[in-house]
Amino acid sequence: MGHLGALLFLLGGLGALANICEITEVDSTLVERLGQRLLPWMDRLSPEQLNPSIYVGLRLSSLQAGAKEAHYLHSLKLSYQQSLLRPASNKDDNDSEAKPSMGQLALYLLAVRANCEFIGGRKGDRLVSQLKRFLEDEKRAIGHNHQGHPRTSYYQYSLGILALCVHQKRVHDSVVGKLLYAVEHKPHLLQDHVSVDTMAMAGMAFSCLELSNLNPKQRNRINLALKRVQEKILKAQTPEGYFGNVYSTPLALQLLMGSLRPSVELDTACLKAKAALQASLQHKTFQNPLMISQLLPVLNQKSYVDLISPDCQAPRALLEPALETPPQAKVPKFIDVLLKVSGISPSYRHSVSVPAGSSLEDILKNAQEHGRFRFRTQASLSGPFLTSVLGRKAGEREFWQVLRDPDTPLQQGIADYRPKDGETIELRLVGW
Repeated sequence: MGHLGALLFLLGGLGALANICEITEVDSTLVERLGQRLLPWMDRLSPEQLNPSIYVGLRLSSLQAGAKEAHYLHSLKLSYQQSLLRPASNKDDNDSEAKPSMGQLALYLLAVRANCEFIGGRKGDRLVSQLKRFLEDEKRAIGHNHQGHPRTSYYQYSLGILALCVHQKRVHDSVVGKLLYAVEHKPHLLQDHVSVDTMAMAGMAFSCLELSNLNPKQRNRINLALKRVQEKILKAQTPEGYFGNVYSTPLALQLLMGSLRPSVELDTACLKAKAALQASLQHKTFQNPLMISQLLPVLNQKSYVDLISPDCQAPRALLEPALETPPQAKVPKFIDVLLKVSGISPSYRHSVSVPAGSSLEDILKNAQEHGRFRFRTQASLSGPFLTSVLGRKAGEREFWQVLRDPDTPLQQGIADYRPKDGETIELRLVGW
């Protein structure tokens, strides 16, 4: 059996086992509402607002946005090629447009593949080379003895390997080896919900490599790493049924749905996750476009690994914009939120009054504008996260944890979470 025949055989086996962890029988109206929340984002075509994940999520879903999809992909291609392939000599003081991160470039490659295209041509090859250089740079940052860390994250490292894999672009065994070693020997990769995301993305990268057989010398290690990733994600399931938390569950399910390692434990875990997700959909938990774009494929029994051989002929229901109800004039209601900072000296404690419905990020900005509070954030694929509070930057093995009362880690991003009146928000510097 040739290479292609073996790949198709494996893909057939993957499809046959997909019912192990299917999320089926979800109310189609709830799924449609999720898709409708993405439609306004497809009209935002400025470089800083274009998001390849939105396109990927829709293409792997049971929904379509009609002509908007082709226009959005065209805008993605123009923007990414212009910003990432711009000659260095053209940079000047007037060129302040930030380039997409390598994680965003990886998502862009997934978007191209979601349209049943292989990246190619002079421009496409240059983008592939950029992503390969990024992985080599990250490999060097991790170091020969594995004591270092990626300059970005193992999440972006895994995403880069996956994006190249679905385009049948091989990366060196040593690049894959760094990710294998991290899964085998670095327990901190699974300490919180962010690490569930990382494990899931690493698992999908391994799944693609296993199915495509692009690194045959690493095949045994990849097989064992996949088993380890699945075990760790299953152990991270909460009593409510989420893997890590509600927002890391879609990526975890993308991995588990395609598992070639069935077990009673996996079947039970997926049933619990299905019930938890359905409850979250009823409560309209998913509002962030990135999270929605990761969930929609799950509700269509698809994952990023399916981009090895995408089905661009599958029927998808056409989305219509949600009917808007006319706004009613209301007097803005204000709420009071107590903001605390701990883990540094001096500590901070201040009550902030903001309009009801304000995000936590809005509250932090309000505190900064009206007092001595200061903070900085850094953009990431899942939204902004805190890097500095009151002038204190998080060190190499530290991070700023956000907690709700009573001492509960925040599961949403600061741009998405909306505190209630009288709630206490604590920012705590912790190490790992």
